[in-house]
Amino acid sequence: MTTRRNFILTLSALALTACGNSKFRRYNGPEVTSVQVQKANRKMYLLHNDKVLKAYDIRLGGNPIGHKQFEGDQKTPEGAYYISHRNPNSTYHLSLGISYPNEADRAYAKSQSKSPGGDIFIHGAPPKRIRDKVKNTDWTAGCIAVSDKEIEVIYSMIRPGTPIYILP
Repeated sequence: MTTRRNFILTLSALALTACGNSKFRRYNGPEVTSVQVQKANRKMYLLHNDKVLKAYDIRLGGNPIGHKQFEGDQKTPEGAYYISHRNPNSTYHLSLGISYPNEADRAYAKSQSKSPGGDIFIHGAPPKRIRDKVKNTDWTAGCIAVSDKEIEVIYSMIRPGTPIYILP
């Protein structure tokens, strides 16, 4: 009887653990074949071919007009890139790397004797200590930001290699 009770308690504990608030979600829908970001509208769309699967309101770099050219310019890049990698340990909850800078970005920055910068991501909200200061504003250093709950869904849907088109 004690063995059976211990077995049931163990199963119950495992079931409760499995129901925890994990930031890693599962996605079993259509493949995201591309991502489109419309900077002017502050919108990001996850697409399967030409069908919009999800749409999100976004925040951009603190100086969002124009294409990112140099490290520290606070601009979000414009152009065709791809999702380079997934970062499960991001300071911003979860993040997806964007392949900026590309060859043209590096060449232009070099011609101006400057660095193109890098570390551009789609990511979640800022750490709690600064969250209230940046609410409802463009606040990133050039990244594309969504809420923590939204990045959990996005992270589950997008794979490295997915094209991302960032439009003015």
